[in-house]
Formats: sequence, C-alpha cells, structure tokens
Amino acid sequence: MKIKRRRFLKQTVTAGAMAMGAGAFFNACGRSITRADLKLNNNNFKAIPGLEKQGRAILYHASLAPSGHNIQPWYVKIIHPNEWIIGADPKRRLPSVDPNNREVLLSLGSFAENLSLTAGTFGLKARLEVIANDPFENDIMKVTLQESKQDNYPLKRITKRMTVKHGFMSKEIKGDDVRVLSVPLNGRLFYFPNGTDHANCIREGAIETFRAQFNRDEAQKEMCRWIRLTNKDARHYRDGLTIEGMEIRGFKGWFVRNFADPEDFMKASFRKQGIEKTAKQAGQGGGWLIITSKGKTVADLIETGRRFERMVLMARERMIAIHPMTQYIEEQTGMDQIAANHGSDVIPQFILRVGYLKSYPEPVSLRRPVDWFVRT
Repeated sequence: MKIKRRRFLKQTVTAGAMAMGAGAFFNACGRSITRADLKLNNNNFKAIPGLEKQGRAILYHASLAPSGHNIQPWYVKIIHPNEWIIGADPKRRLPSVDPNNREVLLSLGSFAENLSLTAGTFGLKARLEVIANDPFENDIMKVTLQESKQDNYPLKRITKRMTVKHGFMSKEIKGDDVRVLSVPLNGRLFYFPNGTDHANCIREGAIETFRAQFNRDEAQKEMCRWIRLTNKDARHYRDGLTIEGMEIRGFKGWFVRNFADPEDFMKASFRKQGIEKTAKQAGQGGGWLIITSKGKTVADLIETGRRFERMVLMARERMIAIHPMTQYIEEQTGMDQIAANHGSDVIPQFILRVGYLKSYPEPVSLRRPVDWFVRT
C-alpha cells in the first residue's frame, strides 16, 4: 500500500472520527455498491432487438443464479423471440480452480432452472435441450419457449436468494427441513450434523483444501482478477467480488475499500487472515450438505445445477443459510481423499456448510444487465 494512502488514512480517520464518531464514519464511508444501488429491475430494461419485455424479465431472473467468484459465465444468443441458445462465455472461466468447467456447467444449470421457473409465471414452458457433449464447448443448451398454463411460482425466491457466510447458529437442521431440501435432489443430498464423524472429516478437509488453494499463486491471482473494490469498478463490471459480497465489514471493510488494491490479496498477511477466517467459519453452523451427481457428463452437471438451484431457492423461507465450500472438490488433495474413502459411483458436486440464521440479509452481489450478456 502506498505511503500517500497511509497519510490520507491518518488525516481522514482523525477528522472523520472527531466530526461524526468512529462507528458512524466507517459505516458511511465503508459500504460498497450493492445490487439494490444499481436499481436493476423489470421496469428499466434496455430494449434488445428480437427479445420482448417478458423475455428480458425471464433472463434477468435467470441471471440471479450463483457462480464461483460471481463470474456470471453465461451468454444467450437470440435465434428467435422464443428460441435461444445458452452458452458458456470462454472469457468468464476459472481455469485454475475449475479446469474442467465443472462449476461453469453447474452455474449454467442454476441459470436454466431460474429461467424455467420464471418462464412458467408468464404462461410459458421452457423446453431445455443440452446440445453440448464436451464441457469446453461454448453453446451448451437450446431453449424453446412454448405457451402453457401459467404457474404461480413466487419469483421472490429467486430475487432474494443469496449466499451467506456469517451468523450461522449451531443448532442441528431439523429433520423436516432436511426432507424438504432433499426433495429436488431425488436421493442425491446427504446431511451430516456438526459433531458427527463425517462432519468433522468434512470440516477438516474443507479447511485444509482452502489453505492449499489460498497458498496456490495461480488460484489466488485468478481470484484477484474478479475482485471489485471500488464503486467505479463495481459499476463498470457489475460482476465479481465486492467488499459487501465478501462480507468484509466495519473498519476492515472501510480500510480495504479505500486503501487496498486487488493485488494486495496476494500478500501473505491477507492469505493468513483468509485462512483463519475460513477455519472459524467451518466450525460454525448446523453441519454439512453433500450433493452428488449421477455422472460427469455435460447433461449430468446441468441437471445437478438445476436441482441444486431448486433446493437453495427454498432455504431462505426456512431461515437456512447455505455456504458452498467447494475447494474440497477443486483441489487435488481433496479429490484424492474422497476417492480413497468412497467408491467411483460417489461423485460429489457440492459441499455446503449450512446453518440457521436469526435474520436473513438482503442480496448484495452484483449482476450484469441483460443486454450485456445477450447476443442477437
């Protein structure tokens, strides 16, 4: 960090704290732009040739799907107002932590599920056909919209879905809640409460693989490319990891936003803090969910992503937070451990820390406008 930043920090903290109190000062100056600040909603979409207003609304809700580092890897080609191609943007991939595009395809599955659910509320059935055989193909799915009976699916589930990392309560997830979350996964969701041998093993593995990834320079550089610390960058890119999205709060959030650069996350001190924070998080909550897939094909991953999205969309109503800790299946040491303890028919795709919240925060992660990812 530059000397002028240190000088500015000293002067600003002194003046600001005296004028308005330290707590109020840091809150006023430390918040980064959130999704709500961008006022992106159904009523202010930019017109897109070949795409009607309801089509833009469908794609907006689809784009609220989760993705690693919030890369938003999708694009949509408009073939006809009711015929689209969903693809994986090669510029929005994570070759270091996702070399096989596994997570990209899972994210596209979540995107497709949001699309399908939203289309139903407009009286349209989304017929989805996987057209890719190789995970590195760009065009992945064909979507055909057909008139159908209108569905009353609550779109608030989609607009309010978010990943939460802090504030997990230690109580075990109720059996009824586990059963409800299990329904979309059709026998491929497994819950391990904290304190059980399986949960302890998962926790230790999650911490160890996170440490391995954080200490791997290529993986850390890749993450740095998606960090948006300034409001200028947030408005310009509308993706990636903001201070609010990373849940860096208080004085530390204010300091990082105003004085850090993405490259600072490469420093040993930042890595050490990140590892310590993750180790603490891994011990909190009500346990772990593991989601497996039938196979490893493109179609298998898309289907698993869809089922995962169906599950997480129900979590908020039950005050359950879901925090993916996927380093376990991104790092070779984690995969080796899984292979040593399970048969080849066990194919994990999600490792999720879960826990009840006392209150659910509002979504903050940024999203690109529809016209940014639509190709006509």
